[in-house]
Amino acid sequence: MNRWSGVEEFVEVVNSGSFTAAARKLGVSTSHVSRRIDALESRLSTRLLYRTTRQITLTEVGKVYFEHCNSLIEEFCDAEALVTQMQTEPLGLLKITAPSIFGEKYIAPLANEFIQAHPKLSVELHFSNDIIDMVHDGYDLAIRTGMLKDSTLMARRLAPRQLYVCASPDYIKEFGEPKVLADLANHNCLVGSAEAWSFQDKGEATQMKVKGRWHGNSGSAVLDAALRGMGLAQLPDYYVRPKIQQGELVEVLADYKGPDSAVWAVYPFNRNLSAKVRLFVDFLSDHFDDHLPWDDELMLEEMNHRQASNDL
Repeated sequence: MNRWSGVEEFVEVVNSGSFTAAARKLGVSTSHVSRRIDALESRLSTRLLYRTTRQITLTEVGKVYFEHCNSLIEEFCDAEALVTQMQTEPLGLLKITAPSIFGEKYIAPLANEFIQAHPKLSVELHFSNDIIDMVHDGYDLAIRTGMLKDSTLMARRLAPRQLYVCASPDYIKEFGEPKVLADLANHNCLVGSAEAWSFQDKGEATQMKVKGRWHGNSGSAVLDAALRGMGLAQLPDYYVRPKIQQGELVEVLADYKGPDSAVWAVYPFNRNLSAKVRLFVDFLSDHFDDHLPWDDELMLEEMNHRQASNDL
């Protein structure tokens, strides 16, 4: 039995003052309204309304029932309005997870800018190099880098991402430069989150498992170790391009550089994606389409380097 049947008609009759006005408001016949309220009173085993040809009066029980039902309908209407609003206007809590350094350097500033533009929205940022279950942990959006695993999640490409293998000039001077992938076995590799490095050999994507005396899950720590001459590192462009430009690192195995592995916005599949997620992903995409922030950093490094050279 539908326990809601007749409730809407009952509340509308009381608010409108007549069966005819209520029927007109609900877009149904007067007889339909009458039958629904009769059935409601029968189910409740009590009379809710006194009906005469001139007026409608609530019984004592009807007054109590109306107060509660009217509040329920108002809350129901508010809930529907809120859901509709959430599909058109960003509001509520936006939970985002991203890799540590990429999130701190590039996602956090954009999230802050977005939040400032939408005062009804709040944000929770989680930066970690660990892959989390975003659905289980209640995240609206995850920023992922590299090749994505097949899943039920939706993904939108935000920006290109290129991996470089590099080492310090001192390391190259002492241990030599690897010329082919097999040479990696003779080098100390700085192993980050991925124990297998990605390459492209003769047009085919391939992975090479590497080993070394240094392991860690922080790109910044890998970069620091590489700058200290401790070994070879494979890191994304936004870590190493400025260092290569300045001569602090040397790129090796450039002929085996893998294909663009991209930066992605990943979110749960939903036919009616909330405005907060949809608009923030659009915001990120527009920002990265206009320019890549790590390209800006490279240009700034070049300008500073030239200025320093001119000052000598």
